[in-house]
Amino acid sequence: MISAVDHIGIAVKDLEASMGLYSTIFGVTEFHREQVVDQGVDIASFSLGGVRIELTAPLNDDSPIAGFLAKRGEGIHHVAFRTDTINDDLQRLAANDVKLINTVPQPGAHDMLIAFLHPKSTGGVLMELCSEK
Repeated sequence: MISAVDHIGIAVKDLEASMGLYSTIFGVTEFHREQVVDQGVDIASFSLGGVRIELTAPLNDDSPIAGFLAKRGEGIHHVAFRTDTINDDLQRLAANDVKLINTVPQPGAHDMLIAFLHPKSTGGVLMELCSEK
């Protein structure tokens, strides 16, 4: 069941510069750093009021984040929601004509399984479901 906002993904061109900016704005002193090679992303995240903020930069030009940055520039990329029934949720959503980018959960950051819902089915918002492995 989808139960909470897990994180907000923000696409950035320069991860180090963005970490400096967010550190200045929010007083962040520690970031969790991780690369998810399968997704083509380099991530720096921090918690703010119980919600993780995930700064996401492309590892290469083929990364979906690189495509997003080329089309739209830096900014909010997605909103992620936590679930403990990701497979059931994907089946339920597909049965209700919600277009899925991922029909099967993929490995993601923070040792999570993730799946994206297509923004054409979600009012223009790229949504991610994430679940502990």
